[in-house]
Amino acid sequence: MSAKKVVLLKGDGIGPEIVGAACTALEAVCKKHDIEIELEDALIGGAAVDAAGDPLPQKTVDSCLAADAVLLGAVGGYKWDSLPSHLRPEKGLLGIRKALGLFANLRPAKIFAPLKAASPIKDEIIGDSLDVLIVRELTGGIYFGEKGRKTVNGAEAAFDTECYSVPEIERIARMAFEFAMKRSKRLCSVDKENVLESSKLWRSVVKKVAEEYPQVELTHMYVDNAAMQLVRNPKQFDVIVTSNMFGDILSDEASQIAGSIGMLASASLNGDARGLYEPIHGSAPDIAGKDIANPLATILSVAMMLRFSLDEPAAADDIEAAVAGVLDVARTPDIAADGIKTVGCAEMGRMVAQIISEQ
Repeated sequence: MSAKKVVLLKGDGIGPEIVGAACTALEAVCKKHDIEIELEDALIGGAAVDAAGDPLPQKTVDSCLAADAVLLGAVGGYKWDSLPSHLRPEKGLLGIRKALGLFANLRPAKIFAPLKAASPIKDEIIGDSLDVLIVRELTGGIYFGEKGRKTVNGAEAAFDTECYSVPEIERIARMAFEFAMKRSKRLCSVDKENVLESSKLWRSVVKKVAEEYPQVELTHMYVDNAAMQLVRNPKQFDVIVTSNMFGDILSDEASQIAGSIGMLASASLNGDARGLYEPIHGSAPDIAGKDIANPLATILSVAMMLRFSLDEPAAADDIEAAVAGVLDVARTPDIAADGIKTVGCAEMGRMVAQIISEQ
C-alpha cells in the first residue's frame, strides 16, 4: 500500500508544540499497526503572513488538496491583531475550510472518568459519563455572509448577514442524521426559529430531511435554551446539529463541561474521506513556548483522523485508550490534580506514545 499523505499546519502560538506532541503519538501508533504515513509541513495563519505575506498561501491550499488528511494546530495571536482583516490569521483558517469544502465540523464533548472532578458541573448531573456530539455547519451562515460598513442616521454602522440555502442545510442535516443512526438515534436541531428567517428555513429543511430517517427521534431547541440545557442537563443530548455561529459557541461551552477546552478534538469533513483535524482551542500565545500546553485534544484529533480519513479504526482506538490511561498518572497544568504528576506538553506526547507501544 502507498503511504498516506498528511499535511501538518502547525500555525501559531502553541500550535507547533501541540502538533509536535501529537506527531509523537501518531508515529508510535503507526509503528505498532504498520501504517505508512508521509508528513508534510505547510504554512497557515500568522506564520504564513510573516513568511509569505498571506494567511493562506496557494501552495498550502495545493498541498492540502493533494493530501489524504490535514492536521492543524492553531492560528492567531497578539502579534497580528492590528493587521487589516484580509491579513488576519483567522482568514487562513476560514479559507482552508472553504477551499477544502469542509461543510461539517464534528465536535465530540466527551468526559474521561479521571477528569470528572475537573468539570464545573456536579457529579449528579453528569452521571457516570458524558458523550455529546455537536455537528456544526462550517462554510455558511454569518461567518461567510455579506458584511460591511454603512451610515445609518448619520452614524457609522456595521452588518454581517446570516444566509443559508436549502442544499447547505440539507447536507449538514443529512450528515447529522447519519451520525445519530450510528449512536442512540436521537438528534436535536438547534436554531432561533422564533426570531431569525434563516432559522425558519433551517428548521423546515431539517424536518424534511428527517422523513428519510424515521428511526431517529428529532427534537428542536432554541439556541438560548440549548445553552442553558447544556449545563442544566447535558445528558439529555446525544447528537446536536446547528449553524456555524451557534455551533461555535455551544461547542466551546460543552468543552468546559467536559473538564477542559484542552481535551476537545474536532474533525471537519466534506462528505468524502479527506478531512481537517484540529483541537477546538485557540493558539494561547500567553503560554506559547513554555511547554505547558495540553496536547491531548490534538492527539484525540489524530485519533479522529485515523478513524475518518485514513480508515484505521484500530489505531484510533489505541490512541483514545492511551489518552484515557495517561490521565490516571499524568496531567498538564490546565488539568492538574493533587497526587498526579504534572508534565509538560512534549512529555505528555511521549507518555501517550509509550502507552500505545505497551498496549
